[in-house]
Amino acid sequence: MHRKRILWIAVLPCLLLAALFLIVRNHYGKAPAEQPRAAAVVAVTRGNLASFLTVAGQFQPYQQVDLHAKVSGYIRWIKVDIGDRVRQGEVLALLEVPELQNQVEGAQAEVRHSQSDITRAQSEVVSAESTYSAVHAEYTRLEEASKERPGLIAEQELDDARAKDQQAAAQVGVAKASLDAMQQQLGVSRATRSRLETMSRYEQIIAPFTGVVTKRYADTGSLIQAGQDNNTQTLPVVQVAESDLLRLRMPVPETDVPCIQVGGDVQVKVNATGHTFTGKIIRFSRALDTNTRTMLTEVDVPNRDLSLNPGMYADTTIQLQQRNDALILPAQAVVQSGDQSYVLVVDATNHVEKRNVTLGIQTSNRVEITSGLQAGDNVIAAGQTGYQPGEVVSPHAAFIPTAAQEVSE
Repeated sequence: MHRKRILWIAVLPCLLLAALFLIVRNHYGKAPAEQPRAAAVVAVTRGNLASFLTVAGQFQPYQQVDLHAKVSGYIRWIKVDIGDRVRQGEVLALLEVPELQNQVEGAQAEVRHSQSDITRAQSEVVSAESTYSAVHAEYTRLEEASKERPGLIAEQELDDARAKDQQAAAQVGVAKASLDAMQQQLGVSRATRSRLETMSRYEQIIAPFTGVVTKRYADTGSLIQAGQDNNTQTLPVVQVAESDLLRLRMPVPETDVPCIQVGGDVQVKVNATGHTFTGKIIRFSRALDTNTRTMLTEVDVPNRDLSLNPGMYADTTIQLQQRNDALILPAQAVVQSGDQSYVLVVDATNHVEKRNVTLGIQTSNRVEITSGLQAGDNVIAAGQTGYQPGEVVSPHAAFIPTAAQEVSE
């Protein structure tokens, strides 16, 4: 009996410990229920979206030309130097061509000589016509008398009168032909004189437009050869550039060419001077450079104070496209898979749904959704490859910094 009591005393603590172990295991040993994974989502919103192109532009003169001499000669004087402002029609330099002046004087003398010859020829015409009138009158009287009284006038006398009449008429024709030749010679002489006088005016080097002298190639006494055509390599006198109106030239990449149009806004910033202003696209080449695959685009920039210099660079921002009340998503929320774009939408029951979308305007931070989504849809914003369609997630708002300006580079 005593042994049984000792045995129960020894077994009872073990039973109590075993029961306690089972209670604790049943209470704490159950695996917790699996919780849905968190997903950072962003809502599709409506707003205005614009895409921009930022490229470097360069200022060029509106017009620029090397002024050549039309005639060969020595520079008598030149009154301009680089940096000088000149006005249209102003004489910049004068050539000395003595032999050309002699040719002009000779042509003028030839004109006067031709005029004297014409005066003499006119007198000869008058004289020939007078002689013809008298001879013809005499022949007419003899012919009428012969008709009235046949045999009164000898046939020989009548024939002589007829011959003199014809000869006098021929002399009138010769005199008139000589006068016509003299008049034609006067026209030639006058044309020669006009040509030489025109050539003599080329002794002056004249500014073709208002601008600035950017280069000076010659000095007083320099021999300047005549520039007859574009193939003749001759020394210019000066170079003049129209700088009070500049061309701002920008290379537009091929992908953005369809968005360029005359009148489009261009924001311009000149870092060298601090100038910032808005311009308008005036013209573009409508052809791509085959080497750079860019299209030349120009903005006209007034520069009356000459604060901007040709050759300066400027940062230009061109607005390419504008959409108002567009569906917008952050660019990182859209996944590109080949030619197809898709997003992962979290529906009202927190299930993931894969949905194909069509994109419109794309900037560096945001994209326009033209089909596939509606305003207010929640889209997973990051780590899309880690989620499967049909999966249940725990959505929370994603923090995505927004840029102050959307620029497509």
